[in-house]
Amino acid sequence: MNIINFEFKAKTTRLQELEELLQQKNPRFIGEDYQTDTYYNVAKGRLKLREGNIENALIYYDRTDTASAKQSNIILYKHNPDAALKDILTTVHGIKVVVAKCRKIYFIENVKFHFDKVEGLGTFIEVEAIDNTGTFAIEDLQNQCNYYASFFEVQQQDYIQNSYGDLLLEKS
Repeated sequence: MNIINFEFKAKTTRLQELEELLQQKNPRFIGEDYQTDTYYNVAKGRLKLREGNIENALIYYDRTDTASAKQSNIILYKHNPDAALKDILTTVHGIKVVVAKCRKIYFIENVKFHFDKVEGLGTFIEVEAIDNTGTFAIEDLQNQCNYYASFFEVQQQDYIQNSYGDLLLEKS
C-alpha cells in the first residue's frame, strides 16, 4: 500500500497532558501498542520491521530530515507476525538499530496520533495526516498537521528531525 502523509514528531514532557487535551476532540482510541521497530541498512530512505501487539508491518519510507512538519512517502506491507520475515531482512540487510516503545494510538478522521514512550529517548508526540486513497491534496495534509501542531502548542525547538532509530544511533 502506497501512502503519503504529512507528519511531525516532537519531544515533550507533557505527554499525559497532551493526551488529555486530545480527548476534548473525541478521538477514536485504537489501543496501547508495545512496539519493536527493527531498522535495516538500506541505501536510500528507511526500512523497518514493526512488531507490536496491534501493528505489524514492513515499512519503507523516504522523507527529508527537517525539524518541522514534513512529507513522507511510504510503502506499507501489513503482515501477521512471522520470524522468517525478520530472519530474511536481517540476513539480507543487517540490523542498523532497534527501537522499543510503548505507543498509545488515536485517530480523528485521517489523522493519526501517537503518544510515545521510547526506551532510551523519552516521551514524544507524533501526528500523521494520512492519505492512503489519493483523496487529499498534500496542502490539505499539511494544513491538518499544522492545525494539530498549533492545537498542542508545539514549539519550534520541540520538533524532532530524525527517526527514533537515528536518535538512538546518535546517542550511542
